[in-house]
Amino acid sequence: MTGRRRRSHGEGSVYEQRPGIWAAVVDLGWIDGKRRRKYVYAKSEAEAVRKRDELRRRHDLGENLAAQPRTLSDWLDEWIAMKAQEGTRPSTLRGYRWLIESHIRPALGNVALSKLTPTMIRRVLAAKASADLSATTVRHIHGMIRNVLGDAVREELLHRNPALVVRAPSIRQQERRALTVEEARRLIETIRGDRLEALWVCALTVGLRRGELLGLRWSDVDLAAGTLTVRQTLVRAGGQLHFAEPKTDRSRRTVPVPEQTMALIRAHRRWQAAERLQAGERWQDFGLIFASTIGTPMEPRNVDRAWHATRARAGLPWLRLHDLRHACATFLLASGASPRTVMKTLGHSQITLTMNTYAHVLAEVERAAMDAAADRLFG
Repeated sequence: MTGRRRRSHGEGSVYEQRPGIWAAVVDLGWIDGKRRRKYVYAKSEAEAVRKRDELRRRHDLGENLAAQPRTLSDWLDEWIAMKAQEGTRPSTLRGYRWLIESHIRPALGNVALSKLTPTMIRRVLAAKASADLSATTVRHIHGMIRNVLGDAVREELLHRNPALVVRAPSIRQQERRALTVEEARRLIETIRGDRLEALWVCALTVGLRRGELLGLRWSDVDLAAGTLTVRQTLVRAGGQLHFAEPKTDRSRRTVPVPEQTMALIRAHRRWQAAERLQAGERWQDFGLIFASTIGTPMEPRNVDRAWHATRARAGLPWLRLHDLRHACATFLLASGASPRTVMKTLGHSQITLTMNTYAHVLAEVERAAMDAAADRLFG
């Protein structure tokens, strides 16, 4: 038998809707000419009272409880559109979109905006730190979440910003083991004839990010000039793969490609042509250089699995795919390339990022230059 307990005016009704299910309702008043009420449900009267009191608190703090429920993903779309209308620079919007599509939407997009908690945000940041993202990137992710939710508070979609009480995890930059020339040669020998040989060598000799490599199209390569142009990157968001703008303005770049690497790209094109013939009507032409066996974008996790098998064969189990990008920079600096050249090749947004990341290599280059100068002076 259901029962209803009378409470004082404005307190909100709590009653047993059916055996084992309690309901609570808070009167929101007249909104847009209609009387609005908000209901919550629980398995006990005490839990229903707690949920009702939380609703009342949020209502008293100014949150619009009558607003249509939104996920964080819904609000991110609205937020980006709002920023564009406010006149935010296109380059800044590209940076926002990259953070959202690469990191925020995949991790938290499906969570209801009102259900976001500091614990959820803290765990996402900790996971990003554990995934070897730079301290700067983790701080940018935190800052983006904080700003997005801050605007939700100002729009009265939230009564508080859960990101404000979260501190980005402190990350100590650990000096990772560097790939030596001898190890790089062993890797090149190991991958000879591999279906993804050209991809691995591009990562090693041109320093492109995984998403940039998987976003390359044949229209982005100039075989005659020996260059590649980064115009898009492959990302996963909302459970789907799609192409996004490069990370920053400097990430959109044209880079010279060594002749040996360009020869592998030409060979890869012939390999792909054979796969296209074999696939027949199943082939889907996205124009990608590094595509699946039916022409579709490659699943990044499958690329990671292929890399793990490759590095194991080469006897380099510690070597991450991203470490090939670092190896490219290290070999360029050791060969006498200027930090600004490396910055442009890697698509770093600031020269300080290049200088700080490869300070240990620069010190060795400087020492070698000083010794060489001294040898000329003293014979």
